[in-house]
Amino acid sequence: MRLKNKVAIVTGGARGIGKAISTLFAREGATVIIWDLLPEGERVAKAITAKNHTAEFTHISVTDKDAIKTEAKRIYDQYGKIDILINNAGITKDRTLHKMSEAEWDAVIDVNLKGVFLCTQVVSQYMKDAGYGRIVSAASNVGLRGNFGQTNYAATKAGVIAMSKTWTMELGKYGITANALAPGFTLTEMTEQIPEEHIEGIKKQIPLQKAATPMDIAYGYLYLASDEASYVSGICLTIDGGISR
Repeated sequence: MRLKNKVAIVTGGARGIGKAISTLFAREGATVIIWDLLPEGERVAKAITAKNHTAEFTHISVTDKDAIKTEAKRIYDQYGKIDILINNAGITKDRTLHKMSEAEWDAVIDVNLKGVFLCTQVVSQYMKDAGYGRIVSAASNVGLRGNFGQTNYAATKAGVIAMSKTWTMELGKYGITANALAPGFTLTEMTEQIPEEHIEGIKKQIPLQKAATPMDIAYGYLYLASDEASYVSGICLTIDGGISR
């Protein structure tokens, strides 16, 4: 029970890596609050509670600061604290540089970068007052090395890494750690549409010769959110099978 009695917010917790994080954190003793726009979040929360763990779902956009402030206050009033913030929510709008529209750029920046900023700005205040907090934000290995057709996405993930390093300096004296986690190619609902031959080609480029599962990534979040990582801050933990070596 590495997160016993902790209260954790997981944005984008309705599916994929976020679902795995929510499930694992609850299993490790945390009270998990899933923030998502997808209705699947309700089913994830119910599946968790059916196993005698604690979880709830809130339909919320990470770009809506007023809603974030209202929901964070509700959680604090109900549970008396917010220990962990997992900034996992994100979207993609892939297009090559000269074909990418301004709307596609803005949409990804709004969710993946501004959303992380807004959630952290609001929630970290409760952590600051308590003198304790764990903030882990979703980067990506493409934020370290770029990726064809992902100017907007790569820019946001590089930005998440930079913000995390900045928050380490600003929030460390309040007992708050801030880290990023950079997954590589992970098999989720989103990758089910990719042709099998293309997936096999990707696997061949990875030193471990396989794609990650959502739970592979979730265990990295668990470490950074736990007290075992109490002296770990300002890093980007890359979990990508060695492709970013």
